[in-house]
Amino acid sequence: MSLTWYELIIKPRIGLDPEWLSDCMSLAGACAVTLSDDADEPILEPPIGSMPLWSKTRLTGLFLSETDRDAALLLLTQQCPPQSFDVTQHELADQDWVRAWMDQFKPMPMGDRLWICPSWEIPPKPDAVNIILDPGLAFGSGTHPTTSLICHWLDQADLRGKTVVDFGCGSGILAVAAAKLGAKRVLATDIDPQAWIATSENAERNHVQIELFEPDAVIEGVDLILANILAQPLIDLEEHFADLLRDGGEIVLSGILQSQVAAVSQAYAKHFVCASPIMKENWALLSAIRRLPF
Repeated sequence: MSLTWYELIIKPRIGLDPEWLSDCMSLAGACAVTLSDDADEPILEPPIGSMPLWSKTRLTGLFLSETDRDAALLLLTQQCPPQSFDVTQHELADQDWVRAWMDQFKPMPMGDRLWICPSWEIPPKPDAVNIILDPGLAFGSGTHPTTSLICHWLDQADLRGKTVVDFGCGSGILAVAAAKLGAKRVLATDIDPQAWIATSENAERNHVQIELFEPDAVIEGVDLILANILAQPLIDLEEHFADLLRDGGEIVLSGILQSQVAAVSQAYAKHFVCASPIMKENWALLSAIRRLPF
């Protein structure tokens, strides 16, 4: 049975904390609250560990239609003066929202061997290397070009006997792929606690062993690092990655815009020999070999 919903869209004015207002909306009965940019200023390169917001933030609260709207608005105005925000509301079309969300994700080939399959779909090729994925908890469903680039790279790689690190693991899709493609040992890390949960659950779902570790931990004998993050964090992590990899080890970087390839390549030239970038849409993948000592 489908449910009916309505949205409250709130635009806070100066001096009102969007995160605090999000908590107020949840207290008023919102089933979900989404924060989005209301000033056309995308944040592409936040510092590692930071969670910046926009100068103007729009909050969208999703409420069941049976929720008392007057009571919800009254609770919001009791928490903060009504002149401190603008609010609009509208009905949403009656549909099965869970099914609509699930229908976005279909099995996807990632090369000759590898497939990404949502957990509620039957793999179309049972004999393929099928990654059964729940994309609901953390970023990384294989649909974004940055993830797809690394998955296609892994599909062509020989990982047998290798120790692989997935740095910035998100849903764990790359770590699971490495394990199912024959890596001897797979480790994963992320600064987001939700990513640890998602990676653990997806590893269990795929019957593979993945070791989770703190981002600043020292790991020895790494043959391959996979890092799908963003250009500036990748640049900042170059020394750390060089320390993790054995001489002659390989690194695969994604999350890099085409305009950022030169800067990332230059940052990695000290310890690595970079191959030509592989492009998909406006995104690039860079692979590189750890230089041997002179």
